[in-house]
Amino acid sequence: MKILFASSEAAPYLKTGGLGDVAYALPNELANNKDVEIAVIIPYYKKIKENPDWDIEFIASFAVPVSWRLQHCGIFKATTKKSNLTYYFVDNEYYFLRDSAYGYYDDGERFSYFSRAVLEALAYIDFYPDVIHCNDWQTALVPVFLRAFYGYREEYKGIKTLFTIHNIEYQGKMPFDFFGDVLGLPDDWMGTMTYDDCINFMKAAIVVSDKVSTVSKTYSFEIRHAYFAHGLENILQQYSYKLAGIVNGIDTDLYNPQTDSSLFKNFKPGDLNGKLKNKLALQEKLGLPQSADTVMIGMITRLVAHKGIDLVEYVAGDLMNLPIQLVVIGTGDERFENLFRRLAWEHPDKMSANILFDPVLANQLYAGADLFLMPSQCEPCGLSQLISMRYGTIPIVRETGGLFDTVPAINPETMEGRGFTFKLFNAHDMLHSVNNAIEFIKDTEKRKTIMKNIMTYDSSWKEPVKEYLNLYNNL
Repeated sequence: MKILFASSEAAPYLKTGGLGDVAYALPNELANNKDVEIAVIIPYYKKIKENPDWDIEFIASFAVPVSWRLQHCGIFKATTKKSNLTYYFVDNEYYFLRDSAYGYYDDGERFSYFSRAVLEALAYIDFYPDVIHCNDWQTALVPVFLRAFYGYREEYKGIKTLFTIHNIEYQGKMPFDFFGDVLGLPDDWMGTMTYDDCINFMKAAIVVSDKVSTVSKTYSFEIRHAYFAHGLENILQQYSYKLAGIVNGIDTDLYNPQTDSSLFKNFKPGDLNGKLKNKLALQEKLGLPQSADTVMIGMITRLVAHKGIDLVEYVAGDLMNLPIQLVVIGTGDERFENLFRRLAWEHPDKMSANILFDPVLANQLYAGADLFLMPSQCEPCGLSQLISMRYGTIPIVRETGGLFDTVPAINPETMEGRGFTFKLFNAHDMLHSVNNAIEFIKDTEKRKTIMKNIMTYDSSWKEPVKEYLNLYNNL
C-alpha cells in the first residue's frame, strides 16, 4: 500500500507544534510495516533550506497553476534509513523562503499553492498513492483539487483521501474573491467551498474527502457540537458517517526517562528516589528552595485561554497559598505571560515563570515535577499528558478530548486510573482536583504504584498505527 502524508510541517525538519510531532512519528511507525510505502511531503521552508545538516537533493521543477497564472515549483528529496520512507519538499521561494512557517497575510494563497503542488508533483516523483493523508486546513484543498482537476486522469482515478482535523479552530477562512483569484475552481464548486459567508478550506475537505479523522475518539464526538466546533457543527453532523477518532501516540524512544540525556538522573518506572533527584536538581537550577517535601506542579503549554490559563489566573492567589512550587514553561498571550512573571516576582519561592520554549528544560520539568496540570477548555488530543506520564508525573486534567481518553481518573481504593480529573471548565473544580492530587501523593506507596502504572502505560504509536492501517485498507 502506498501512502502520501501531506502536512505543513514535520519533525525533524520543521516543527511548531503537535502536528510536526505527528507528521514525523506516524509515518515513521507506519514504515515499520514492510507492506507500506510512505512518502511525506511538506513545504521547503527557509529554515530547512538554509540548514546545512540536511542532505537534500533536487528532483525536478515544473509549473503549478494558481488560478489564471503559473508559479514555479521545485521538488527536493531526502531519504531515510528506512527504504520505504521518503521525504519530499515543495520549493517556491516567493511563498516559503520566510522566517516563519505561518502568520502571513497570504497564508491562504501559500497553502492553496502547496496543495495543488502536492498533486502536480506525483508525476515527477513517480509516486501515485493509494491514499493521500491530509492534515488540517493547510492541506485541506488537496482532496478538492484532486476531485476537481485530476479525477479524469488514469493515474489519479484510484486515489482516496483521508483528512485529519488536529485543531478545528483554524479552518482556512478566506474572502469570496479568493475563489476566482487563487483557487481557479470551476463555478459549480462555489457551493462546496462556501460556508458561513466565506470560503472555508476545512469545510470543503470534510465534504469532499473519503474519510475524516480526528486525533482522539472523544474529540470526534465533541466537534459535532457548537461548543467545540467553531461553527462547523452542522457540517460534521451531516457527514458524521465519515468521522473516526484515533488518539495520537508519542515517540517512546525519544521520551524515555531511562535513557534521556537531558535529565539530571535517569530512572526506571516506580523509582521515586531517582525522580526526587531530578526535582532537587531542577529546583536548584531554577532558583527555587530545594525541598523534597514541597510538591512541584509543572505546566508546559501555550499561554492562551483555551489551554485553561484563565482558570489558573482566576485562582492564582489560592494556588500560591498552597504548599507547592509552580513551574511554567511556555509563551503566548501577553496577558498570561505577565501573569506568571508577576507571580514569580511576588512569590519567588513558589513560582518559576519560564516564558520561552526550551526542550531540554521541558524534559527536566517532566521528570522533576510531582504533578502536571492541563486544565484545557478543549484538547483535541494533547501530548503533554502522555509525556508527563512517561516520566512518572501524575497529570491533573479536565475531562475533554484526548485528555479524557488517555487519563482516566484515579480510584484511590482500587488504584485504577492514571490521573486526577475535573469535568466542568471551572477554576474551583480545578483547584479541588489539585488539592486532591497533593493529598494523594503524600501516601508514598500509593504514589509509587500509580507512578509505575503510568510509566509502563503504552502511549506509543503501535496501537494508533493499527487503527490508521485499518482506515487506509477500508478506503
